[in-house]
This record gives sequence, C-alpha cells and structure tokens, in this order.
Amino acid sequence: MKGFQRVPVEHIAKALVESYRKTPRITCSEEREFPSREKVIWITEELRGLLFPGYLGNTHMCWANVEYFVGCKLDHLFVALSQEISKALRSDPKAMEETPRSCEERACEETRRFLEKLPMIREMLDEDVQAAFDGDPAAKSIEEVILSYPCVIAISIYRMAHELFVQGIPLIPRMMTEYAHSITGIDIHPGAKIGRSFFIDHGTGVVIGETCEIGDNVKIYQGVTLGALSFPKDERGKIIRGRKRHPTIEDNVTIYAGATILGGETVIGRGSVVGGNVWLTHSIPANTKVVIEEPRLRIIENRTQ
Repeated sequence: MKGFQRVPVEHIAKALVESYRKTPRITCSEEREFPSREKVIWITEELRGLLFPGYLGNTHMCWANVEYFVGCKLDHLFVALSQEISKALRSDPKAMEETPRSCEERACEETRRFLEKLPMIREMLDEDVQAAFDGDPAAKSIEEVILSYPCVIAISIYRMAHELFVQGIPLIPRMMTEYAHSITGIDIHPGAKIGRSFFIDHGTGVVIGETCEIGDNVKIYQGVTLGALSFPKDERGKIIRGRKRHPTIEDNVTIYAGATILGGETVIGRGSVVGGNVWLTHSIPANTKVVIEEPRLRIIENRTQ
C-alpha cells in the first residue's frame, strides 16, 4: 500500500513474551493441547440435531433413511467427541501420569458411555418441551417451542453436559453450558441436578449454581438466581470447594421473575410459590407462598401549563 510504513515489531514481541513470564496463570508454555472451543460447539449442535431430528440440522430425514442418517451422525460424532475428550483428559493435572494411549482408550470408552445415554436424554427433553408448551399460554405449538424457545436450547445442552460432568470429563461440560449461556442468557452449571419436566419461561438472566438440586415439574421465570450465600474458606483464606453451596428446590415449585434464593442449606418445599423479586436465604415448608408486600406507589399527574 502506497505510503504504508512497516512498523518494526521486535520490541513489541519481546515485551509480550516478557509478559508471558510475568503472568503464568494465563500462559501455557507446556506441551498441552486443550479441547477446541469451535469443535466443542460444533459437536454440541450436531448432538442437538440427533436429539431433535427433523427440526435441527440441514439433513432431510424420513423413516426410510433414519437409521442410515443416525448411524452416519453417530460415527462422525464418536470420532470427534472422543478426540476432544482425549485432549481434555490429557490436559487435566490429575491425569498427568497417564500415557496418551491410556487417555485415548478412556476417551473412547467415555464417549461410548455418553452416546448410549442419548435415548434417555431425549425422553427427558420430551417432557421438558411438553412442560414449556403446557406452562406458556403464548405457545402455539410444540414446533414453536422446539424451534424458538431459548430454554429448550439451554436445557438440552445442560442435560448433555451434565452427563459428561457426572462421568468426570474435565473442561468440556463447562464449555458446552457456557456456549448455551452465551446464546441464551441462561447460565446452568453442568453439575446442577435437575429433575423432569423443567421449564424456564423467557429465561434471560437465570443463574443455576453447581450444587443446586431441582426436583420435578419446576417452573422458573427470567432473572431468577439459585446461588451461593457465602464461600467458606480454609485457614489459608482459600475457597473450600466441593461443598453444597446452592439451594434445593423440591417438586412442583414455581419461582417468579427476579427472585433470588441462596445457600446450600436452603430448601424450598414442594408445591411452594416464590414471588417476584423475593430474596430468600432460609428454607420454607411445603405448599408455602412467599411474596413481597405491595409497595406504596406515588402517582404524580403531569399537568401542562
């Protein structure tokens, strides 16, 4: 380009490399290969195509070719997912003593275990979709729910990620649910335990923590937080991990928009209703309604002169 002068980059490169040494937490100079975010997202969407055949994906499916369609998908997904799981296992400090060969063998076995769970996941999603249709009078059809509701995206990805989380696969489950979070605004940790017929209406701003337990037939609205009340620390001031920090929501509970429920010992009894913008840090018994008293409104008429 005329008039363009090339800027020497040697001093910039030197300064950047020096910053690598100063910030080891965000620098990986070892021979470690992590799962590809782009590949994990591709795998996630391909899996969703298997969970909702005929709805998602570009391949036309009919009963005459369904086994061929599913077989081809599974074959490609087995290879792709086992490769990413192998990377995740090799990058895990707990598995540093394992050989690459043993990681690959374990990855193949874990991939097989996960794929065998897909029929079970589909059964749960069938009930989730029905719960969304039954719980939203604005829904015109099941097709509308599957194709347009953000909760279906978030819950379907969560249910897959949860199974990988249970199997002890590092990195990938969180990558999957954070992808769902980025496109739906619904943040569900893959470690949460969520029962059947789960519905999130609207969804934006919902947060469900790692140790949260949710029963069957639960409905929550946008802006709900099921979070931790505090983070206990050890004698060195480090957060103690692995404890239950998030609430338990029993069967048939409804939680309205903006409610915040915190604490690992907090239990919302079955059949209860938590009103909008309620802040709860203690348990409530079954069949209880918790609401904020109606605020006093001051209405000032705007009179024009």
